[in-house]
Amino acid sequence: MSENQKLDFIREIIANDLSTGKHETIITRFPPEPNGYLHLGHAKSICLNFGIAQEHEGAKCHLRFDDTNPEKEETEYVESIKDDVRWLGFDWGDDLYFASNYFEFLYECAVDLIKKGLAYVDEESPEEIKLHRGNVQTPGTPSRFRDRTPEENLTQFAKMRAGDFKEGEAVLRAKISLTSSNMNMRDPIMYRIMHAAHHNTGNDWCIYPMYDFAHPLEDALEHITHSLCTLEFENHRPLYDWFIQNCPVPSQPRQIEFARLSLTYTIMSKRKLLQLVKDGHVSGWDDPRMPTISGIRRRGYPAEAVRHFCKRIGITKYNGTTDVALLEHDIRNHLNATAPRRMAVLDPLKVIIENFQEEPADELEVANHPQDETAGNRMVRFSEEIFIERDDFQEVPEKKYFRLAPEKYVRLRGGPIIQCIGYEKNDAGEVLLVRAKLLPDTTGKDSPEGVVCKAAIHWVDAKSGIDAEVRLYDRLFTVEDPDAAEGGFVSVLNPESSKTVQAKLEASLLLDLPGFSCQFERMGYFVTDSKDHIPGEKAVFNRTVALRDSWGKGR
Repeated sequence: MSENQKLDFIREIIANDLSTGKHETIITRFPPEPNGYLHLGHAKSICLNFGIAQEHEGAKCHLRFDDTNPEKEETEYVESIKDDVRWLGFDWGDDLYFASNYFEFLYECAVDLIKKGLAYVDEESPEEIKLHRGNVQTPGTPSRFRDRTPEENLTQFAKMRAGDFKEGEAVLRAKISLTSSNMNMRDPIMYRIMHAAHHNTGNDWCIYPMYDFAHPLEDALEHITHSLCTLEFENHRPLYDWFIQNCPVPSQPRQIEFARLSLTYTIMSKRKLLQLVKDGHVSGWDDPRMPTISGIRRRGYPAEAVRHFCKRIGITKYNGTTDVALLEHDIRNHLNATAPRRMAVLDPLKVIIENFQEEPADELEVANHPQDETAGNRMVRFSEEIFIERDDFQEVPEKKYFRLAPEKYVRLRGGPIIQCIGYEKNDAGEVLLVRAKLLPDTTGKDSPEGVVCKAAIHWVDAKSGIDAEVRLYDRLFTVEDPDAAEGGFVSVLNPESSKTVQAKLEASLLLDLPGFSCQFERMGYFVTDSKDHIPGEKAVFNRTVALRDSWGKGR
């Protein structure tokens, strides 16, 4: 980070802790629960936690899976999260941890609280517990089990672990307060019974710690210095500190909250994203319309651009919503500088060049990038039959239309100027074919005297070009705040968010590997699909982003 660059409030805290000697080094952590795929909100947290570790000599960021709920967690999610963190450009080294590996330590901490009279086994029903907690205006009512002796509680807790209770028959609660205005402090549940196999520990346990109990102790056990989380955990901080202060832990982490990432036209809830997947509204977690990291990766978002976006929006203490156009702008800017250019026709209209024999070249040399000479050139086949975009021809040209029309001239990108000399239509009045003649010796040269040519259009050679499936993606929702929709977020799904067309592409694009990004000239940025594109056999491209900033323009 530049010396002149202003630090955000978290980095200011860390800088002060280092300068005062409170910490000799910094240890952060990224602690996802493996119950779904990560989304763009997690990308912000990943960039923050791993980014801080990269900025300080000797600092580390742990990747820790908070896997305390066996009913929702799967190894599939664990592996996808690892892939996402790596793709964003970060590495946890040897610091990979699982909350489930600490289960015995967490159990011992719970026993210690029981012995101190700070925890008790409650055998009230879930409905009774909820009722007796009260609400913000009404104090809670003590459970009839709250005043059990430590010896009784130790016995009952051991029975919970041994599987002597059914699910819902008993929980372990912290004995803190029944009157606190912070509902998180009203004798929160620490352990619940779940007779479910765990992805990491199998059937070794039938009681599992609650997140609010396990998380601070995991931080302390790993000597985390700064536990960074989003603002919804601000009211949980007193409970975080209470467990740290009252349990036998080797360190005292500090929890600091920051604003989560919210984007327009986007939802950031794993539960809602899972609903989209399960209900078949999308093809999966990695559907290119999804805001999951696997989804944006498949759509062709560059990791560097996502990191730049996360840095640009910054870290604040106040929640707000960022316009998704800002993200799209960063993606577009990055690809504009890095993506090679190729030609693709998404709505093909054939053009026959009647005097092709007057053109001495059957290959044209075309630049790979107009602003980067180091990108070099490529050779593109050129014959008497080519395809152009259907809207690059008009029978009756509208005002200021400079593309192909009867008797009008247009330049082929990287090639000669052609003139429309006729066209053919079917019975329905649709143009089927355009006939043209070329102006010899006009490739790479100015228009001859008397020839008005104000535009260049892209094209694909009909003989060598390949057929391709091109998927045109737009935003998944039609309103800025899908969560606020009266009929629920599903009611504002965009029916036009996915469209597939059969296109004509340069022959070389069939050979590119999955994940190859390029600009289809004048059309947008596209990427070979990571699942369905088969080099040499089947070309499948996804649109990453259009060429222009405004949604719906230039597409």
